[in-house]
Amino acid sequence: MLEALSTPRNRHRSLMFFLICVVLAGAASIVGISDNPPGIALAFVSAIAFVLMFVHPWKIAKKFRYLIYTSILGFVMAVILHNLFEGLASKMGGSGLAYSLLSGAGVAFFFIALICPVALLVGLVGAVIVSRRK
Repeated sequence: MLEALSTPRNRHRSLMFFLICVVLAGAASIVGISDNPPGIALAFVSAIAFVLMFVHPWKIAKKFRYLIYTSILGFVMAVILHNLFEGLASKMGGSGLAYSLLSGAGVAFFFIALICPVALLVGLVGAVIVSRRK
């Protein structure tokens, strides 16, 4: 991640990917993502821009392979932790600090689980492209 901020050129590109991510996420929320293919596509491309914000300076396939492995592991762990926290929150009742914290953790792991398949896709495409260049 530090490579994305290491040079002025990388910082500029990271900022551009961030702005693309924010604009597309805003467009997806305006269009709506509930059973709406254009909104879902906008959200998916927004997530791709979010991942590219961090990985755009990578030039070797090994880093993309690590991204593939960690996204698979991260997906499995995020799904397990999301379900665990949601289950614990439901046992706590419908109010209180513990319920809010557990529900918040469940939501956070839900979003992490949504980003992992996108990171897997970026890792696969990035590994193929970088491998073909050399």
